[in-house]
Amino acid sequence: MNDMSGPAGAIAAAASGADRLEEKIVRIFGNMAIDKRRLPMSQLQRRGIPAYVAEWVLESVVPGSGPITREEGDKVKEWASRNIPGPGDQNTIKSRLLRGETVRLLNPLQVEVILKRSRQEQVAKLSLLGIDDALISDETVKSFPSLLKEGMWGVVELVNTSDGVAVTNFRPMQATVNLTLFKQARAEFTLEEWRSLMVLSMGYNPAGYTPEQQLLLLSRLVPIVQKNMTLIELAPKGTGKSYVFENVSPKVRLVSGGNISPAVLFVNNSSGQWGLLARFCVVVLDEVQTLKFERPEEIIGGLKGYLANGRITRGGLYETASDCGLVLLANILLDTQQRPAIDPLVKGLPGFMQETAFLDRVKGIVPGWELPKLSTRSFAVSSGLKSDFFGDALVALRDDLSADQYCVQNIKLKGSNPYRRNEESIASIASGLVKILFPQAMPGERDFWRFCVKPAIKLRQLVWDQLYQLDGEYRQYEAQLSCGFGDE
Repeated sequence: MNDMSGPAGAIAAAASGADRLEEKIVRIFGNMAIDKRRLPMSQLQRRGIPAYVAEWVLESVVPGSGPITREEGDKVKEWASRNIPGPGDQNTIKSRLLRGETVRLLNPLQVEVILKRSRQEQVAKLSLLGIDDALISDETVKSFPSLLKEGMWGVVELVNTSDGVAVTNFRPMQATVNLTLFKQARAEFTLEEWRSLMVLSMGYNPAGYTPEQQLLLLSRLVPIVQKNMTLIELAPKGTGKSYVFENVSPKVRLVSGGNISPAVLFVNNSSGQWGLLARFCVVVLDEVQTLKFERPEEIIGGLKGYLANGRITRGGLYETASDCGLVLLANILLDTQQRPAIDPLVKGLPGFMQETAFLDRVKGIVPGWELPKLSTRSFAVSSGLKSDFFGDALVALRDDLSADQYCVQNIKLKGSNPYRRNEESIASIASGLVKILFPQAMPGERDFWRFCVKPAIKLRQLVWDQLYQLDGEYRQYEAQLSCGFGDE
């Protein structure tokens, strides 16, 4: 008889547990689940489409589970070559339109309204085709209001007319948000199983991360479920800082490279077009050290005001409220012990972002240096939630205020004079973790402390350490953040 009590037995037990979890995920979520192995094998993301679109394509073209077969791979490749335009296909498609053909393509579609004295109209933008002035009907815009904000992915039908290219039909790819199903399903899973499901749905393999590292991964989702959440993640290259943000939802906008101006972030005073912070749920600035910021003093002034009161304004010409979150991703150098090699931690950020008045408004710093670099073992190898359903469920949780109210009422910092922003930040991060880990009901006090409050304190403590080091004004308060309960 084989001895199954050693390492081989542990591996077998883990594999058996993963199989049981996968069976449960598929049984409970049905067609809202997908085998996450199929996405990287399909090579669809090499065509520049995010996971929430690529998984929709897979389910439409080659539904099923298990590794993609050669025949399925060929079918997907052939479908993609016909329906997903590549960088070199723009002129070919425009030539087809010129010849009078009706063209159907999978494309992101966004609508801009132009209100000028000499020109008042709404135009459709198709970024993959280099078309920014297509005609589109009022009926289509009214049917899909998101076209006016972050835009939508879908199958677009185009024809050429005497007045220019026109969108004649649009079929969005979009999951139906069933937040009740999402919440009720939580009761069928243990906390460990649900945490693994969340990690799998992000595209990662939970077996490649410790429980503490899994919580750090999940903290990346907090700005999606929590309104007006501002986080910084500092990590070495290759830890997947931007991976989830570019693949989880069209309501999350990742900006990587290029120029960032006040018009891009806030509002274009010339056209009245609202910027990214007004149109998306989360804006992520990737590798902020390499971004070029135009008029940084105006950007930092606008950001400080926005992060303080949730209002976007520029020069007093336009003003609106927004609950958009902001995430700043930055690389950090490590020493031989794999700890940050710079002090203070924010030293690598652009100078204007190192101001304590700005940092104080950042709710937490995610210590990405505690996560392993991505490898083949890092990515999901079993079923998780479809990215479009998962992303939409996370966004829908933003309006679930019960967790916000509970955290505000129950999280109080120790000390005779606790700093208000510390308490607010910890409550906000903890509320986000409650929504992710316990969407169906508030957890017991022990789980609330261990999996929500304690990680929230950790993220805010890193911000507080920077403020404490950079500005003596903050040293009138306690250096170490702690609450009045839990196993501290």
